[in-house]
Amino acid sequence: MFGRSRVIVATIAMAAAGATALAGCGSSGAGNGTPAGSGQTTSVQGAVTQVPSQVTTGSSDGAKSASDLVPAAIKSKGTLTVATDATYPPDEFIAPGTKTIIGMDADLAKALGEQLGLTLKLVNATFDTIIPGLQSGKYDMGLSSFTDTKQREKVVDFVVYYKTGESFFINSTSNKSFDGLDSLCGAKVTVENGTTEQTDAQAQSKKCSSEGKKPVNVLTFADQSAANLAVANGRADVGFADSQVVGYMLTQSHGQFKPTGNPVNVTPSGIALPKGNGMAPALEAALKNLIADGTYAKIFDKWGMKTNIISADEVKTNAAVS
Repeated sequence: MFGRSRVIVATIAMAAAGATALAGCGSSGAGNGTPAGSGQTTSVQGAVTQVPSQVTTGSSDGAKSASDLVPAAIKSKGTLTVATDATYPPDEFIAPGTKTIIGMDADLAKALGEQLGLTLKLVNATFDTIIPGLQSGKYDMGLSSFTDTKQREKVVDFVVYYKTGESFFINSTSNKSFDGLDSLCGAKVTVENGTTEQTDAQAQSKKCSSEGKKPVNVLTFADQSAANLAVANGRADVGFADSQVVGYMLTQSHGQFKPTGNPVNVTPSGIALPKGNGMAPALEAALKNLIADGTYAKIFDKWGMKTNIISADEVKTNAAVS
């Protein structure tokens, strides 16, 4: 199963206004009722946006070193196509009323490009199409909150760039509570298709059944926006997504949702690369430079993700724990 352990600002804000508006883990497509890949410019798979950033990085010897590590065949391109599913704030989402992808990953792409001497062009893509797109050569990089897992490492390489857990959220009117995967037995749980949460919820369902308990009813949706809607309208008991995504969503939902339980499965997240293309050492060097000069911490602090940061020593290639 390919995906991130992985809600869009527009969606979250509209959730408080009603279920119809909610149908919008941060994309403009979701926010305006149009799912990524539907053909709308703001969220269609393949739509391109400039990468905005309020964080700047200066040139340095470190930047030159990172650039020198870029394989010649990749450097000759000048511009790399970077796929991201912009339905996942604060990591990546469409700025309300625009076609521009913003978020932690967008700012990081800008900073990484400066370090590597390349232009990183963000392309909005449905999440579960990104890894196949890397395999086919359609994309040069996947910057979309991927959880680094051993299964995914079989087909792509990952350079670890932050860490995150998985968290639960419920409708604010719910009197139910969930804490730990075992608590999901018999519950209706929403997840985005292709995510680690989907894999974990499905595995837990089998575990529940083997223990003589009711299985988990895993409701899978094409994007996080639709998964949130199921919690908002009462179709599901609980939502399951990355901890930073849930945390950001809760601050934007105007009381529509509330957290429940503690985070589970804290794991590394990675930037995905075509398997064996030689780009990993350059990307590692660029990330370490950004950590050293403080740019990395500024970006994560800007998006309320200080608890997700890692040290330079933790920047590694293919460091999945399971």
